[in-house]
Amino acid sequence: QVQLVESGGRLVQAGGSLRLSCAASGRTFSSLAMGWFRQAPGKEREIVAAINSNGGSTYYKDSVKGRFTISRDNAKNALYLQMNSLEPEDTAVYYCAATDLSIPGGFYYFTGLALYNYWGQGTQVTVSS
Repeated sequence: QVQLVESGGRLVQAGGSLRLSCAASGRTFSSLAMGWFRQAPGKEREIVAAINSNGGSTYYKDSVKGRFTISRDNAKNALYLQMNSLEPEDTAVYYCAATDLSIPGGFYYFTGLALYNYWGQGTQVTVSS
């Protein structure tokens, strides 16, 4: 089992920045591929960013490229999402997720929501215009 706890969400003005954190416990963190998802009211949960287990490969949703940065510190069992130039459209509950899915021969990130088997409780990010 993996326990994930997000923090860092709050109300911020458009153009501002936030750093979300996710603390992981219960499994060897360095063996897990990780992702940040978000869900806005009335919308489906969507991938925002993903990172492979050793931090060497990342993925970003098009609308956040150049503004958001996903990173991890395997020594601290922590995942981060640095969000800059925030827009009202970024308002959502942000979820940290982990998967122990692996593919022999490499280290991969995963973007499919159904591929993640561990989820945090979410943290609210609200961007005011």
